[in-house]
Amino acid sequence: MNPLETRGRSRILLWSLLVAAIVLYGFPFFYLLLTSFKPPLEAIAVPPSVWPKTWTLANYVSALTREGVPAALINSVVTASISTVLSLVLAVPAAYAITRFRTPSGRVFIVAALVTRMVPTIAVGAPLVQVMRSIGLTDTSFGLALAHTTISLPLSIWLMASFFEAVPDELGEAAEMDGCNRLQAMWRVVLPVVSGGLAVTAIFAFLASWNEFLFALLLTSVRAQTTPVMIANFQSQFGLDWGGMTALAAVYSVPVILLTLFLQRHIVAGLTLGAVKG
Repeated sequence: MNPLETRGRSRILLWSLLVAAIVLYGFPFFYLLLTSFKPPLEAIAVPPSVWPKTWTLANYVSALTREGVPAALINSVVTASISTVLSLVLAVPAAYAITRFRTPSGRVFIVAALVTRMVPTIAVGAPLVQVMRSIGLTDTSFGLALAHTTISLPLSIWLMASFFEAVPDELGEAAEMDGCNRLQAMWRVVLPVVSGGLAVTAIFAFLASWNEFLFALLLTSVRAQTTPVMIANFQSQFGLDWGGMTALAAVYSVPVILLTLFLQRHIVAGLTLGAVKG
């Protein structure tokens, strides 16, 4: 077999795997989207049908006008934004110090951060509720954002450390020779270089808060309740309101899709950072 045939078969295999992955990941969301346009009886029909027989927007109207839904959407945006900012503010200097000083304690710290990420969320749920209650932060967006930061911060540190590792030390040293201190060198020189990595980390931190359910269930009741908890509470006289749940879930996924599209250029730059030697 000549090299051209081998390369052609490898390309076909890669494209086949890519299409399979897209179908596996995309079909559940596609089915959710179609279900959101089904009438109530059709949404719970057995056996279920993939394509709606009758299209309707009633699920979206009922879901978005339901009491508490607009407030929950706002709470989700506020909580995820605060958590993302806190994660970046803490992760960026921590990762920069670890990659630039390269001390044994720094390596121990970054491994310890990863170990804390492995702890099941349910294991720290009850103690966290007690802590938040003692300092008066239960049922507040800021308290929930702090809880979400404990989830996203370890991964944010690891991601930023990997991006900082791809930046030559000489870049920061040159900035220091020009009169910058270490903080100024990081802020003015290194961070613009890893802006793509910063965007990737921000999206991961945002998603960790945006999709989180357990802490939101334990730490909120009315004022700071987020949309995942609101979706889980959709009930009707026949049981779960699948039409309303899927409609609100579809609406809830729009901000993340728009954010990803908006930061797409930076994401690609971050993922390819350090791939080409200069």
